Amino acid sequence: MNIVFIMSDDQGYWSLGCEGNHDAITPNIDAMAAKGVSLSRFFCTSPVCSPARASILTGRMPSDHGVLDWIRKGNVDSENDKPIEYLKGKKAYTDYLHENGYKCGISGKWHLGYSEKPQNGFEYWYVHQCGSGSYYNAPMIRDGKPILEKGYITDNITDAAISFIEKNADCESPFYLNVSYTAPHTPWIANHPPEYLKLFDGCSFDSCPILPRHQWQISFAPFENDREENLKGYFASIMAMDAGIGRIMSCLSKNRLTESTLVIFTSDNGFNCGHHGIWGKGNGTFPFNMYDTSVRVPFILSMPGTLPEGRKIDDLISAYDWFPTVLELAGIENQETDLPGESFAGLLAGNKQKQCEKDVYVYDEYGDTRMIRTSEWKYVCRYPAGPDELYNMVEDPEENNNCIETADSTIIQMLRNKMKNWFKRYSCLEANGLAAGVTGCGQDKMHGVDGYETGSFFVNK
Repeated sequence: MNIVFIMSDDQGYWSLGCEGNHDAITPNIDAMAAKGVSLSRFFCTSPVCSPARASILTGRMPSDHGVLDWIRKGNVDSENDKPIEYLKGKKAYTDYLHENGYKCGISGKWHLGYSEKPQNGFEYWYVHQCGSGSYYNAPMIRDGKPILEKGYITDNITDAAISFIEKNADCESPFYLNVSYTAPHTPWIANHPPEYLKLFDGCSFDSCPILPRHQWQISFAPFENDREENLKGYFASIMAMDAGIGRIMSCLSKNRLTESTLVIFTSDNGFNCGHHGIWGKGNGTFPFNMYDTSVRVPFILSMPGTLPEGRKIDDLISAYDWFPTVLELAGIENQETDLPGESFAGLLAGNKQKQCEKDVYVYDEYGDTRMIRTSEWKYVCRYPAGPDELYNMVEDPEENNNCIETADSTIIQMLRNKMKNWFKRYSCLEANGLAAGVTGCGQDKMHGVDGYETGSFFVNK
């Protein structure tokens, strides 16, 4: 079995046609959902890119792997930046795939430090030098060297992905390919092809509410000042990425790999385009937010002939669960016995329920902000002094009514105890996110145990 893992950047679950969004033009992703399995309640582990990406690779929570904020420094060797290998000593599932005969490649965003060095089992390495930036003349690493890549980065990432597939199409050993787009991350204005932008002329973007500015919205979020042009760019970048995904699927079909290749589409974290009065993700506010629009992401799997078509799974599933799942699907023994995730491979095939619904919990972490999510409740706790939040997700799925002051105290205490015990079991005390000083403005240094430096987080001045 080959695996193509496609990840977008800052994409809310709400932004796809298959999720009922009439503003979105995503025919290829929609076709994946129609021909595959959609996990309609899949959650990232942290509502910002680098921690979420590190967690999905390692199966570990941010307080364990040490990436607690987006990576600001340590990406390339330059006068003002020295490379840092943030996941050094942490095995990713791609390490296990590589050790078991997979040819592993990545095309696109890495954003976990030392971009010039292939890591974690990847042999083919075409990555962005940092994490995001202009969609044209993007800074990339090709053949181990930093370059400015001509053209539109979404097309470049797609081209490199197709090249990898075609080079490995006839190999006896299977391949794993991570296609990590920078779309739809900012910038949005004057950064996308006119043929996509013009399709959104006159669009009212009803899927993006116009609400009063959230009281915690960070002051330097400019997107709300030019709503129409920014949303045209956001949706155009998604459409361009969707076209790239269509080309990848056509390449698999041309090489007769469709039925032997598991294709996954997801995002690193969610995003708010006016939702809750916020422009941004978890660090679009301070204190950080854990709204579903920030932590719930699409997760679609397609493998005709193996996975059922058009199936939706409503179970609560976390990105922590992907590590054991992908190893089970690949027939590889999971040797990491201390990880929080649980395989949902059986659930994909429709053989069993993941757990009894009442026992399913999803946990998120960002600095001093932690969340526990059940089918009925979401509890957000900010240590040590709050403010805390509680939402009834059955009666109030849009999270408009914080009932922390009026709810039964036994419910709050139950959720708090569950959260406390879970984080006590799986977090690393020496790198605990509660005391790390995460600001949302980026991580500068290694943070954690074994002599790693403290004071790792950038403070905006």
